[in-house]
Amino acid sequence: MKSKIIWFTGLSGSGKTTLSNYVSKKLKNKKFRVKKIDGDSFRKKNKTAKFNKSSIIKNNLSIINYVDSVKDKYHFIIVSVISPLKKTRIFAYKKFKENYFEVYTKCNLKELINRDTKGLYKKAQKKIITDLIGFNSTINYERANHKKIVVNTDKETVKDSVNKIIKRIY
Repeated sequence: MKSKIIWFTGLSGSGKTTLSNYVSKKLKNKKFRVKKIDGDSFRKKNKTAKFNKSSIIKNNLSIINYVDSVKDKYHFIIVSVISPLKKTRIFAYKKFKENYFEVYTKCNLKELINRDTKGLYKKAQKKIITDLIGFNSTINYERANHKKIVVNTDKETVKDSVNKIIKRIY
């Protein structure tokens, strides 16, 4: 079995980590070997603190290269990272081909501000943070045109979103 890469993308607070955790647990319960990669943890480990375009590209390409280096050890590799630039997601799509499944966690800004799981939107509103993608950053979230799984986390339950993802990935 070739490793499948499940790439969760979307704005901060949209549900990437929550859904990736549930999908990972469900797959592990079915006895699959699963590797989870969290964008925040990966960024800290590689000491990339900036959120400018070149740093985001560098971080995302580092994740893609890491996934490529470990893909033969796992049935599923689950990546959870904002990855706002379609350029890097298209690169992953071309690299992993039919084994790449992009999950766009769609959520409206009002709900993201309401959830504010990390307190980032509050800090952005107070201008403590000036680079929150999708809110006050010069970098916009770019939607890619290739086939992807879209979950509306402001409308769907976690269970419904997880089931939708699981049905598509195998």
